[in-house]
Amino acid sequence: MIDIPDALIATQSAYNGEAGRAFVAALPGLAAECLERWGLRRDGAAMYGVCALVLPVVQEADGRRAVLKLQSVDAETAGEPVALRLWGAAGAGAVRLLAHDPETGSMLLERLDGHRALAGEPDADRAVRVIAGLLAELTAVRPGAVAGSAGAGAGAGLRGLGEAAERMLAAAPDVVAGLVDEEERALVRDCAAAVREVAGEPGDRLLHWDLHFGNVLAREDGTGWVAIDPKPLVGDPGFELLPALVNRFEAGAVGKRFDAMTGVLGLDRGRAAAWTLGRVLQNACWSAEGGARRLAPEQAEIARVLLGRG
Repeated sequence: MIDIPDALIATQSAYNGEAGRAFVAALPGLAAECLERWGLRRDGAAMYGVCALVLPVVQEADGRRAVLKLQSVDAETAGEPVALRLWGAAGAGAVRLLAHDPETGSMLLERLDGHRALAGEPDADRAVRVIAGLLAELTAVRPGAVAGSAGAGAGAGLRGLGEAAERMLAAAPDVVAGLVDEEERALVRDCAAAVREVAGEPGDRLLHWDLHFGNVLAREDGTGWVAIDPKPLVGDPGFELLPALVNRFEAGAVGKRFDAMTGVLGLDRGRAAAWTLGRVLQNACWSAEGGARRLAPEQAEIARVLLGRG
């Protein structure tokens, strides 16, 4: 029997409605099917996130420890196995994909040390350097095709930053109109102007899109940190920097963190600033959809710093 955590039931119902409830109802049967198909046995309590159920397992054939990740297939999750295969082939710092069922989206992944997340690193500067090192490895990969391209290259099915930029720029006027603070309205207008400057060259690198401190775990053998739970996107590496600026936020550290990451990744500082302002704009668009009429304070401060007003 698989006990489905109440929190996963609640988030699936809240975010996905009837489809989420149907996904949760099917989880016990799906888990049993995957355990049998891949020759697995349970090896610990279930874990979960907003969208996925994760079961620690052991492969019966060789005793190898792994985890079974069960999640529905949607725009955010469809590219995950594609990205993990590409990063695995390149030896980049991402969790290793052992098996994948395209129909259900189920994945068998290497077991990591769930007790050692980068979020537990007491030195924020060191954590930012770890993020930068991982991003240097991950964004060194160029997929064979961008989402929407013809053909079936290695990166087929991945979304592109160009399309995301078009959507946020189209939504920006409504976001500005909905904000109640004039200074924040000016910040959003300037974020949009910065994105327009670089939108014609959205980039061709494989991005994680959600590399915050909590999405970095240590390998069980202690050989280093690796990224988990990507929301893959093809685009400019400068679009990856915002989470490490927001995590454990310090207003006085924004410039130092930004310089450290752009230095490690070898990025043009102006382009990286523009794409980071794009992340602020994207988050403002998402918040506005939920009814927010103010920017998140830390994101407003990041925008001020990168626009030279901090």
